[in-house]
Amino acid sequence: MIDSTPLSPAGDRHFDGLAEKFAGSLYGGPRGALRLAMLDALLPEMLELDGQPLLDVGGGLGQLSAWFAQRGHAVTLLEPAGDMLDQARQTLDGLPVSFVQAPLQALPERAAGPWPLVACHAVLEWLSDPRAAFATLAESLAPGGQLSLMAFNRDALRFSNVVKGNLQKALDDRLEGTGKRQRLTPISPLCHEQIATWSRECGLSIRSVAGIRIFHDYLRHPPASEADWQRLVALEHRYCQEEPHWRLGRYLLYTLVREGRAPEGEAR
Repeated sequence: MIDSTPLSPAGDRHFDGLAEKFAGSLYGGPRGALRLAMLDALLPEMLELDGQPLLDVGGGLGQLSAWFAQRGHAVTLLEPAGDMLDQARQTLDGLPVSFVQAPLQALPERAAGPWPLVACHAVLEWLSDPRAAFATLAESLAPGGQLSLMAFNRDALRFSNVVKGNLQKALDDRLEGTGKRQRLTPISPLCHEQIATWSRECGLSIRSVAGIRIFHDYLRHPPASEADWQRLVALEHRYCQEEPHWRLGRYLLYTLVREGRAPEGEAR
């Protein structure tokens, strides 16, 4: 067992040695299944997709890259953790995906744009300077390009701590993880106001936003049958973009668009 996972020299949390944990406890369970089900429903609604090339930043085990590749997009998967990338190569064998082992900060050198479509899901919250990382993502976009961004929601983390009885922790606003051991509490959970501010600073507009897992994490008991699971998915989808529910999604999913228009004849 890994006793600790050191932070990178930049202070970021990478996930070397945790590929099996991600595959099992996250994506092998109901939380991961619901996240993927919601993305399957929301990505076609929230993005304008026309087979354009995609950069998947921090693509991990490759679930998101697979979704886009299976729909005709040529994908470049950027990921710093070697074992994650090795497993993604096996899983995505035969699909139009290329692989780059590098952190987000190396994007300008290792996967320079401009890109018409960038995805960065569940990455910023693991970085010591998510604001600078957001700016790097924005700079990689072509005019009119779309960024599909998913970030861990600080407000939902506070609410979850209160539900669990961690009242003083919530009062003190001590919500960040330490990045040590195998615990997966993000070191930089984010709130909507931060994303909105950074978008304005970087010349991006918020086209749409949705909450992911707005009900699931507060259930007293997991769905007891397939019918109950389908009802939960239907509830999540119905209210994921409705006020006030989306604001308490465990993750916030955005479509952000860089100002300007793509040149004539280029994919949007």
